[in-house]
Order: sequence, then structure tokens, then C-alpha cells
Amino acid sequence: MHPAPSVIVFSVLSGIGFGMLAWLGIESTPATGMTAFWWYLVAFGLAVVGLVSSTFHLGHPERALKAFTQWRTSWLSREGVCAVLALCVMGLYAAALIFMGTHIAILGWIGAALSLITVYTTSMIYGQLATIPRWNTPLTTVLFLTFSITGGALISGRISTALVLLVASAFVQVIWWKKGDTAFADRGSDLGTATGLGKRGTVRSMAHPHTSPNYLMREFIHVIGRKHAQKLRVISLVLMAGVPVVLLVLPFNHIFGLLAVLSHLAGVATSRWLFFAEAEHTVGIYYGAR
Repeated sequence: MHPAPSVIVFSVLSGIGFGMLAWLGIESTPATGMTAFWWYLVAFGLAVVGLVSSTFHLGHPERALKAFTQWRTSWLSREGVCAVLALCVMGLYAAALIFMGTHIAILGWIGAALSLITVYTTSMIYGQLATIPRWNTPLTTVLFLTFSITGGALISGRISTALVLLVASAFVQVIWWKKGDTAFADRGSDLGTATGLGKRGTVRSMAHPHTSPNYLMREFIHVIGRKHAQKLRVISLVLMAGVPVVLLVLPFNHIFGLLAVLSHLAGVATSRWLFFAEAEHTVGIYYGAR
């Protein structure tokens, strides 16, 4: 799949933003006043910037509002509905803390649940696609949710929790890669199954379907060398988990904390680039991309 920058920014920032909102929502003794304002400004900023960036990948961004009408059948539409609900509920919860110094715990818990449900719907946009075996696994949902709560814990200053989750997220990522590397072969798809002619013998393509690149080739076929992919995986793990863990176990200061957050974001962005770049769509069989 083509790793579009807008989708990478969307999935990384919105995931971490909603993860942070979830942690803020379940806080038993939350901050109030201006302190709460700055926490929620960061969380809402990440979530909203991520959501807005996703519209740049649409052919007609001005029609984005129409996505909300297909919630019965579309995970993309469900994501939009859940995101709006989560932001509205958390907005009310945050307003009570900031302007009235009032902690409405039930509102925070509902907002936290909606925030994680939003991340779940995002993961299902990809996890439901049987045409992309690497994504079509429950582990995709586990990966998105783990990254979300890990990033949220890290940015909201939950050091002890973040240390555990950083190790856990690295473990989930490695398992997801390992399973994904054999997913296409395990599915058993080839030109014979794709055309329905496999029972008649070996099916071969005598020529490419098109003489020049088309939309399907640009969007659904992206070839990355295995050697380069392995290097990027190592870089991703080091930045996503290794560097933040080292920085967090050192005597804490705000510079180390900021560097840990930036390193984690860079690592997750690298991982998400690979998420798309390594994904093999079955349409690639027709174009000799297997």
C-alpha cells in the first residue's frame, strides 16, 4: 500500500491523542483550572490535528461530512461518529474541570471509553480488509490500542505505567510483524485463485494489464526491499521503545521527558510507515507484484 503522509500523521497523532484523553478521563484526582487546560489542550490538539489530516487523503475533502451517514456499514463512518462523541463528552468533562473546578467522574469514564472505541474503529478500517492479509488479523486492533494507551500514558506523565507499556508495545509490534510476514502466503492467494482458473492448471500472465501506472498500482502496490524493511523495523523499535525507556529510567527532568516523547512519536511514525509500505494487496497478483 502507498504510505500516504496524511494517513500516517492521522493514525499516529489521533491514536495518541485519544489515548491521552482516555488516561485523563479516568484520573481519580484530576487537575483543575489552567493546569487542566494545558493538559487538555495537548490531548485535543493531537486528536483533532490527526483527524483533520486524514481528510487530505480524500479525493474530495469537502465531502468529508458525508462519511458520517454510512455508520451502519462503514468503519470509517463509525470512526467519525465515535470521534465526535468522544471529543464532545471529553470537552464537557474538561470544561467542568477548567472553569468550575468540578470533577464529574462518570463523564470522564464515558469519554475515556468513547476515546478507546474511536481507536478501535480506526483499527478496524484496516483490520477488516480481507484483501490485505497482513492487516486482516485481530492483532491489528491490539497494535493500535496498545500504541494509543502507551503514547497517552507517556505524554500525560505516567512514568511507571509508560515504562511497562513501552515494553509491551514493542512486544506486540514484533509479534504483529512476525505474523504479518507469512500472512499472504498462508492465505494461499495466487493468479489461479484470483482469476478462478486455478483448477485448470498453472495460470500465468503473458503481459501486464496496463502499459502505464494506474490508480490501483499507485495506491495499492508499494514494493519495499526486505533489507530496508528490516533496518526500518530496528530503527522503529529503538526510537519507539528503547530510547524512551532509557530516558525514563534516568533521574527525571523535563528535557529527558520531552526527548522520550519525541523519540516515541518518531518510532511510531516509522512503524506506521512500514504498516502501509509492507502491506500487500491481492490486486498486486494481477500486476506481477508478488
